[in-house]
Amino acid sequence: MRRPQPASPGVHVRAARTEDLPACAEVWRAALDGYGTRVGRPPTVAAPAPLVALLEHLRTTDGERFLVAVRPAPAGGERVVAFTSAVRRADVWFLAMLFVHPDEQARGIGRRLLDAVLPAGDDVARRGTCTDAAQPVSNGIYARLGIVPRVPVLELVGRPDPARLPALSAGVRAVPFEAHGLGAAGDAGPRRLAAVLDALDRGALGYAHPEDHAFLASSGRLGYVYEGAGGAPVGYGYVSAAGRVGPAAAAGEDLLPGILGHLLGVVQPAGVFSAWVPGAAGPAVAALLEAGLRVEDFPALLCWDRPFGDFSRYVPGTLALL
Repeated sequence: MRRPQPASPGVHVRAARTEDLPACAEVWRAALDGYGTRVGRPPTVAAPAPLVALLEHLRTTDGERFLVAVRPAPAGGERVVAFTSAVRRADVWFLAMLFVHPDEQARGIGRRLLDAVLPAGDDVARRGTCTDAAQPVSNGIYARLGIVPRVPVLELVGRPDPARLPALSAGVRAVPFEAHGLGAAGDAGPRRLAAVLDALDRGALGYAHPEDHAFLASSGRLGYVYEGAGGAPVGYGYVSAAGRVGPAAAAGEDLLPGILGHLLGVVQPAGVFSAWVPGAAGPAVAALLEAGLRVEDFPALLCWDRPFGDFSRYVPGTLALL
């Protein structure tokens, strides 16, 4: 990892601390609104608790890649003006977040943070991120580094017609995580579940990430393993009580629509469902649109310098963490 170099006068870059995270969430909100209002988006609805929980997970698992830029505060102490977070999963480096407060943009702070967390020149890591199509400046910076937009990721939202949801493929059944492998002695059940998730992730995403599954479990999302003939695992998926769908992985793209359809049928959120579905997962996109979901806002852009996953059969749970 590169050492941070001096940038804007008065700005200091250091590792993030837990107490910085609410301020990071505020920088995130301000940065999104700073350009979002220019393209007709409504102000961001603050939901700090889930965001701070995600930031703490990123900080806990990849603390050396979670940095904040701070200035002295008028009343003493420090004020967070920007932050970045990247994660390393096997040989994939993924930029989770990079946000600079609008008052501090165009001063080199963002590039300083990015340079500090990019893999070193001799690192063989494949590099990726997910960006906003409405943000051309960031997309240009990443593209110059070879991290080029490859696949649109559509935010599909709404309340689907239950009768039109895609059904699980013939012979596939859904097994709740808590029931998967029960009856085994000791902790063999949880170990078996972890092995299943790791294998499905390696097949669809290109790497296993058990630390992220542990975070999803702690956040209260419902999880299912999908079993085919003879009990062979062919996919998994998560859905939250609030209607957030994903992540989900399938052994083949033809299985993904049914998995997503099942997840959309197991909870009744107070509001709408929301899922980030890659455009490469054509059958899943078509099935969810047919069921009544709609494409919301500008697409996100999945970017990489070298490919690392099959996004025809994988749906992320968040754009910050594949």
